[in-house]
Amino acid sequence: MKTEIFHKRTRLAAPAAAVFDWHLREGAFERLNPPFEPARVVSRTGGISDGGRVELQVPIGGPFHQTWISQHQGYVPGVQFQDAQIKGPFASCVHTHRIEADGPDACFLDDRLEYRLPFGPFGVLGRAFVARKMQRMFDYRHRLTAADIAAHHNVPAGVTSMKILVVGATGLVGSSLVPFLTTGGHTVYKLSRRNSNNDPKTIVWDPPTGKIPTAELEGFDAVIHLAGEGIAHHRWTTAQKEKIRDSRVGGTSLLAGALSKLNQKPKHFLCASAIGYYGDRGDEVCAETSAPGTDFLAHVCADWEKATQPAIEAGIRTVNMRIGVVMSPQGGALKKMLTPFKLGVGGVLGSGKQYMSCITIDDVVGAIHHCLTHEELTGPVNLVDPNTMTNRDFTKTLGRILHRPTIFPAPAFVLRIAVGEMADALLLSSTRVVPNRLLSSGYQFRFPDLESGLKHVLGLK
Repeated sequence: MKTEIFHKRTRLAAPAAAVFDWHLREGAFERLNPPFEPARVVSRTGGISDGGRVELQVPIGGPFHQTWISQHQGYVPGVQFQDAQIKGPFASCVHTHRIEADGPDACFLDDRLEYRLPFGPFGVLGRAFVARKMQRMFDYRHRLTAADIAAHHNVPAGVTSMKILVVGATGLVGSSLVPFLTTGGHTVYKLSRRNSNNDPKTIVWDPPTGKIPTAELEGFDAVIHLAGEGIAHHRWTTAQKEKIRDSRVGGTSLLAGALSKLNQKPKHFLCASAIGYYGDRGDEVCAETSAPGTDFLAHVCADWEKATQPAIEAGIRTVNMRIGVVMSPQGGALKKMLTPFKLGVGGVLGSGKQYMSCITIDDVVGAIHHCLTHEELTGPVNLVDPNTMTNRDFTKTLGRILHRPTIFPAPAFVLRIAVGEMADALLLSSTRVVPNRLLSSGYQFRFPDLESGLKHVLGLK
């Protein structure tokens, strides 16, 4: 079977050394791992510069995965490294990563794969399929690399690498934020309720019992708090609503109080909130100065933000990040929508006239980083893309890019029967939010419209 070649080359507006270092840092694989076909790291030994190995589980369709073991080789400092398949889907495969300088402030990112398809002469039947998958993956990887590196290089003067504590690091947002920060040169620790892997950079706390290791919180430059009980995981019984509230308000109060008493306080405290703060507002445009709503989630969000007050009073710059509906196929609303839409049974929810304020996972990460590095931002900041749309328009957009019909509506009464009170708060309420403070402070959205963002996270053209 002949050797096939895939090649992609992109010019980046960043020094070659910076781009090469980005690839060497912890979290680079996780950032480059596409959300539409995510591989799982099973084990790692060694690193890129010393011939290390990585074992992955790679999705091959539905619930099925294949083991892929690759070994680093061909390391040339500042210029090149290679990944050679030891075990995996190809008969053989060598992936050469090269970074070639193009003057002092730019470079070319060059990926070249030389591979032979499996199954001998029958492998040719899969040639076009494999080529399409590679094109899809490397379009995503180059686009993300360029945007991440630009974000790290376009920070305000004086911003340097930080020691950062992330709470909720394994959630949908945290699992993307942590590798973004580490590849940017920051040192990241995690505050978690468990440390099953004995990770030296994980600190354990227990919010329900009020236990928090105050001494271990000394000396961080920033704390980013993203933890909280998922609001759509279970039907909203009285007990579940209390759990939702306590996980946000109680946990934030405990953390903010602990930070306020430290000898070496963090300079920055970024705490998640949500656009649920505004409640059901119809066509009204809600900015950061708008009044709160009156429903359950609005009260939770208002109390959640008030719980950061001890940190504010202690002189810690505090940002309340009102996060919109996060678009990622790995979790949240989009993951739940994809199966019915791909099956052609997606449709509008209720009237379809309710506004949805969304944001892609990469713009959430970018906006959090912007809040971290722009000290003029304090208080509430809306993390949504600038172009809100109704549920009907969202439905048409998702159906169009998936090439599926969207003719099966879900009436409001059916949704209320199915999920109870949660239907009105999460599916039928209308929240039209604008990111005024992000825009006025200079944040450049990677995907200012939903269609381009959905195509990115789903790997579509």
